Amino acid sequence: MAGGQTRGTRAIRAPRYGSRSLPVRIRDAVDDFSGRSPARFAILIFLVLIGIFTFLFTLPVASATDQPTSFADALFTAVSVICVTGLSTVDMATHWSVFGEALIYIGVQIGALGVLTVASLLGLVISRRLGLRSRLLAAGEADPSRNVRGSSSALRLGDVGGLLATVAVSALVIEVVLAALIFPRMLIEGVQPAQAALQSFYYSAMAFTNTGFSPNAAGLAPFASDYYFLSILMIGVFLGSIGFPVIYAWSRAIRIRGRQRWSLHVKLTVVTSVILLAGGTVAYFSLEFSNPATFGSMGFGDKLFQSLFLSTMTRSGGFATINVDQLNGSSMLITDMLMFIGGGSASTAGGIKVTTIAVLFLAAFAEARGNDPIEAFRRRIPVDILRLAVSIVLWGATTVAVATIVILQLTRASLDDVLFDVISAFGTSGLSTGLTASLPDPGIYVMAGVMFMGRIGTVTFAAALASRQRRQLYLNPEERPIVG
Repeated sequence: MAGGQTRGTRAIRAPRYGSRSLPVRIRDAVDDFSGRSPARFAILIFLVLIGIFTFLFTLPVASATDQPTSFADALFTAVSVICVTGLSTVDMATHWSVFGEALIYIGVQIGALGVLTVASLLGLVISRRLGLRSRLLAAGEADPSRNVRGSSSALRLGDVGGLLATVAVSALVIEVVLAALIFPRMLIEGVQPAQAALQSFYYSAMAFTNTGFSPNAAGLAPFASDYYFLSILMIGVFLGSIGFPVIYAWSRAIRIRGRQRWSLHVKLTVVTSVILLAGGTVAYFSLEFSNPATFGSMGFGDKLFQSLFLSTMTRSGGFATINVDQLNGSSMLITDMLMFIGGGSASTAGGIKVTTIAVLFLAAFAEARGNDPIEAFRRRIPVDILRLAVSIVLWGATTVAVATIVILQLTRASLDDVLFDVISAFGTSGLSTGLTASLPDPGIYVMAGVMFMGRIGTVTFAAALASRQRRQLYLNPEERPIVG
């Protein structure tokens, strides 16, 4: 009887599983993997995209000379594009064909919005609804701390739909408006209307995505004193680096037209970003005031504006009107610090993020005052967020230190140049002393790895490497080491 029941059960179950088509089985496997480990899924998708773009960049049709691009240069370009970094080992304005430039434009859009965000948006368009799994994936990308065991989240699932709509609409609207503002300037420069339109959209995309590529071989040199054009780039870079949750809060305030209570994340992001922007401006103005290779020959107003532009670009923008290798050593150190910090969370910028450094400073001030809780704007910050902030800084510093040592050993270049370019890669800033373009192939691979780490975030990477969550049913005895 038991054997008959077993055979009968098998006879019933076999058709049900056998009837599933291969696409359905693949979809179910992807859904299961993404649900169990969103962080690993995000990294896998990033790697797949980098692989696809690397292959496309190696094709002769992607090169302006119809010659295949070397694997190292194609890989580095793919990583730089998908991670919206802006560093390059080839001349981005002359090396690529129209097809290659189209790949760059598409790649930075995908990389800036985030792979999981794009996937969620596509699912929303196709099914006209946002399921729980898509909400969880998008929330995990917007707030990577959600993927960490024991950590609370700053983003509610109910806000995910509105945030995704804000991401799509704001990216489109901001880039179109920026392009419309740039287009007349291109015409005044003497560029043909069709080419002017293409360059306008290219510049707007590179500004908002904080990538910093230029379609001109001379870079920003023709516009170094054009403050209208440079101001538009600064606005685009700032809006891209502030983060989509902040743009979402601003859009709600405009739409509702009432008194809105901004979240602690929004307040910390805006205040810290303004402080860093102003502090960087003052620092560059003071330190480069008499440097003849940078701002020394300029008037007072020009020095102030160029200092503001440089302060805006160092945190992730990547555009430059001067040769950054001509900066004083003190200014390069300031630049290293700003690039390492980067922009806002869930933004097109990289780095450890401004809220991370804000939480660390708040913790230091609380300790100095003898306060037990960490507070800001009449809100208490949980201890698990402080632990995450410390982990992010330590992992980021370790990544930069190891990569710097390896590239120093490979190139024998100066520490200032190597450290600058490595931090620029980690912070996805895109500024360079010229070292990156002269790296040997092993150095290119190391720098590509640093860009990848800087874009996916140390929290996401750590969550992906972590083992399955498990409960610890005991506590070891407490003992206090001597610190400080």
